[in-house]
Amino acid sequence: MSAAQPILPGVTAPSYDVSQPLDLDYVGAFADLRPEERAHQLAVREFVQEQVLPVIDGYWERAEVPFDLVKALAERDFLRDGVDVPGRPVVSLTGEGLASMEMSRGDGSMATICGVQGGLALRSIMMLGSDAQIARYAEPMASGEILGAFALTEPTHGSDSVSLETTARREVRDGVEGYVIDGEKKWIGFGSCGHITVVWARLVGEGGDGQVHGFIVPQDAPGYRATTIEGKVALRAIWQAHIVLDDVFVPADAALPKATSFKATSQVLFATRLAVSWSAVGHAIACYEAAVAYAGQRIQFGRPLAANQLVQEKLATMLATVTQMQLLVARLTRLAEAGGLTGPQASLAKMTCTRGAREVAASARDLLGGNGILLANRVARHFADVEALHTYEGTESMNALIVGRDITGLSAFA
Repeated sequence: MSAAQPILPGVTAPSYDVSQPLDLDYVGAFADLRPEERAHQLAVREFVQEQVLPVIDGYWERAEVPFDLVKALAERDFLRDGVDVPGRPVVSLTGEGLASMEMSRGDGSMATICGVQGGLALRSIMMLGSDAQIARYAEPMASGEILGAFALTEPTHGSDSVSLETTARREVRDGVEGYVIDGEKKWIGFGSCGHITVVWARLVGEGGDGQVHGFIVPQDAPGYRATTIEGKVALRAIWQAHIVLDDVFVPADAALPKATSFKATSQVLFATRLAVSWSAVGHAIACYEAAVAYAGQRIQFGRPLAANQLVQEKLATMLATVTQMQLLVARLTRLAEAGGLTGPQASLAKMTCTRGAREVAASARDLLGGNGILLANRVARHFADVEALHTYEGTESMNALIVGRDITGLSAFA
């Protein structure tokens, strides 16, 4: 236990150090890591310990984006979230997953910043863009000079993203061929504080095919209006936006040439789903670490909490859940690297890991008692952030239906 800190004259209250990493891998789920993967993991962990944990509570409480940490992420080459960029080191899918785990162990908003900038926006351009678009955006996005957003979700279309209503139509303005985009998007990370947004819209009108296409839209384009969503109780250190696109014109070269159907959108989302599962593991580890540390330091009835049977049983159950999550993501990520991962398997991982993170966070909050709601003790922040993770990239229910369809051969989507 750290030294008692005076809080009122004549009154002291103990404080607890619950921030130290345990390097948790109880059954060797990561025993086959390559040296470069382990080095990448430890580099992210060092960044979290030295730069994120000392300051993130303040940003989270004030609901401010830590742009200084975004800059630091770029300087350490973590902002691209492992997406391949010419001239930068190649990061394996396992290395990318470990980074997501360690970043989420520090803070969910920080992991989401990497996921939005690299995993979604940059990945869309690298996977679906032209050579000219890649040359224009890849390095500036990796270095943080250009911040990007990924606009798929709409106010009335969350899980039912296939039915999106935002439209694009071909038009010539002032002699320039291009597209006019109209619609709304919601819950768009960096949509109100970045530079570009990858907007997904249905191509309609003359020459339209009714399919979903992707467009790179400058956030300062006339008709692009973004309002930061306030009142969130999760992921408070990243701003999400409600975007209105009103007669927004972009030139023809803003269209992603390989993004001509929802299948292309799904390719990007599929590539990120395992990363979300890894993030859930990171949140669970953070809560478990805090619970173990607190149980060893908190004295009640003359002995540490850790000396009680009920507490040990709770810690053992939390460890079992974390271990199951680690084994699942480690195995499926190696399968993905070999090209064998299926969509239902990715959905199983996302469903299982976010559910497990919820359970571990709840147990840790319970174990810490009243101290569990203090930001300084980590658990409350992770507990709240897991709720967002549980929803985005497909809710637990939607992922369960994907797995259920694979099991039965019958679709139960309403």
